[in-house]
Amino acid sequence: MVKQQCLFGTLLSIKVPGRHFLFPESWRKGVKMTEPNRQSGENEERIIEIEIERLRPFKEHPFQVKDDKEMFLLQESIEKYGILNPLIVRPVPDGYYEIISGHRRKHAAEKLGYRKVPVIIRVLSEDDSILSMVDSNLHRERISYSEKAFAYKLKNDVLKRKSGRKKSQVDHKTPRKRAIEIISEDCGDSPKQVQRYISLTKLIPEMLQKLDDEIISFCPAVEIAALSEKEQKELLVAMEYAQAIPSLSQAQRIRQLSKEKQLSLEKMEEIMCEVKKGEITRVAFTNEQLHKYFPNSYTPAMMKREILALLKLWKKESWES
Repeated sequence: MVKQQCLFGTLLSIKVPGRHFLFPESWRKGVKMTEPNRQSGENEERIIEIEIERLRPFKEHPFQVKDDKEMFLLQESIEKYGILNPLIVRPVPDGYYEIISGHRRKHAAEKLGYRKVPVIIRVLSEDDSILSMVDSNLHRERISYSEKAFAYKLKNDVLKRKSGRKKSQVDHKTPRKRAIEIISEDCGDSPKQVQRYISLTKLIPEMLQKLDDEIISFCPAVEIAALSEKEQKELLVAMEYAQAIPSLSQAQRIRQLSKEKQLSLEKMEEIMCEVKKGEITRVAFTNEQLHKYFPNSYTPAMMKREILALLKLWKKESWES
């Protein structure tokens, strides 16, 4: 760390691989020092306040910020107690800071009219900031399939880049774990399950949304992710035509046909129109019956989603109370 003088006072110069940052010495108390404190032997870390307009979202942030029930509860907590956990940010050029952890806290504070928020500034490389961002968000209680999938992929890409760097003489003979294995140990999913999640990032947005909405189950979605973009779009057409969702066995057969270069829209429609085991005595409604209770703009998929949501609410209020 080097000091430089300018019209605004003393600036601190910090260099990390591929980057060079300058910021006022008065902000030094907010920076996590890489050199250990000589008296305590530990890294010093302090909290400062920064204007919200100087904060930028992480450019590859896979975790969604929604105005849902959890956000409402977070706003209530902040309004009552303030921001108990400071945001973690890193300096980026032009005097701004990239949020590593705290996107939801920043959004909630902004809605409450906060002009400044407490932060801890850490000088991190691009890869280290990605790892920190992913790890700080994966512990959240509720994470969608898509959030977890893209978080695992980001972490996997970084770990693969790091493992590809030249080994030192010290660890030359030490076998390195695969990125998938490291993620498995850190996050609790088996290596195979981590791979399944990463494969979900190949789903087209419409299919990924159906997974997040729990219209499509996880295992069939993994099979569907192996299809090309064109095939996935045609499968959506077949699902709409048959008013059905692929089971695991159906998804596996569709994937096998794709692998054999024999998949077509007609074959997908034929498979999707099959009566699944256990559905011989299923309850069925026609579109005309349902449209009496929904706006004309609602598609069958939208009506089904609303009906299931109402049934869940009814079950909770009537049976679980």
